[in-house]
Formats: sequence, C-alpha cells, structure tokens
Amino acid sequence: MQPKTGRVALLAALLTLGGCASTPNRDDQALQQYRAYAGAPIRSFTWLGRFDSWQGLGKDHLVVFTTPWDAYLLTIWPPCDLRFVINRIGLTTTNSTVYSGADSVIVDSPGTGRWTCPISEIRPIDYKRMRAAMKAQAAAQKATGQPSAPAPAGAAPAQPQ
Repeated sequence: MQPKTGRVALLAALLTLGGCASTPNRDDQALQQYRAYAGAPIRSFTWLGRFDSWQGLGKDHLVVFTTPWDAYLLTIWPPCDLRFVINRIGLTTTNSTVYSGADSVIVDSPGTGRWTCPISEIRPIDYKRMRAAMKAQAAAQKATGQPSAPAPAGAAPAQPQ
C-alpha cells in the first residue's frame, strides 16, 4: 500500500504571509463583497502548493488567492476561529487538489497553536469582474467628488492589463 503523498502536502507552504485579526464590521463588509462575486459551490480546485495571498473574513471564512486572479471563498467547520491573529495558513490536498469535506485549512496562531480546520464549502470568486466593478465605482466616485471605498484588506493587488 502506497502512502498518500498528496495528503502529506500540508505543503511546506504553511504560509509566512501574516494574517491579522481585524474588526468584525470590516470582515463582514469584505465577506459580503466577496460573496457578491462568488459562484455556486464547487467540489474542488487545483492547488500547486503556493498562494498569492489570503484573507481571513471573520470566524469561519477566508479567501485564498492561488494566482493574482484566481480566488476561492472557503468556509471552515468549527472549532476553528479565524478571528485570532494568524501567523500562517496551509492547505491539505489530495493529489494537488483541495476538496471540500475532505481537505482542511491548517492555521498557525501564536495564542492558540496549530488547528486543522476542515473545509465545508468552496466557492470560486470572479475576481476580475470584482476588480473591474471596484475600478468603475472608484472612477464614478472620483467624477462626483466622493471618496472611494477601500479595496478589501488583503486583496490581491491590481495587475496591469
């Protein structure tokens, strides 16, 4: 019997991208914005062991950017709580694929240690459309002299087109 090589890929990419606890109101606003551009739940996505960025969105949601334009809204099961300061995250995989119901987010937090947080739902985010809408809103607000709304914290930077 061969070992599950993909599963062991909690992947040395336990990210060193630092996550910070943020205010519930800001998390709720960002979560609602991402949900507005999230598609229907999917069973899985391919992950090759690195993130472009990630953002915790309250207690049980986070967005993972696998490239500057490919983002997934993940929902995790209790007892995990993403409102704490998080040093790094990682993902378990099965043959370079992350499955809802089978794989987990690994969370490293200085105050609470390491948690394995099972993924209950995966939704792809149409991030290109989201960025285009944010740019259009900023342009409209600039034209009317209103201050523009900030991009969600931790969102991938705008890429040249």
